[in-house]
Amino acid sequence: MDKKAKKRVEVLRKKVAQFQQQLTGAKQQPDDPEEPARIQADIDQAHAEIKKLKES
Repeated sequence: MDKKAKKRVEVLRKKVAQFQQQLTGAKQQPDDPEEPARIQADIDQAHAEIKKLKES
């Protein structure tokens, strides 16, 4: 991986951590029943991008 890919992976990991906190909060306070699914989709998308970057 080049420097640019490593930096992108680092940014994505920070986003995943933030999404995890949002997901926990959304599960505790179910104002919008669609929100946990949306946040989980964002987490899955970030994990997929990290995997793609690591494979290249």
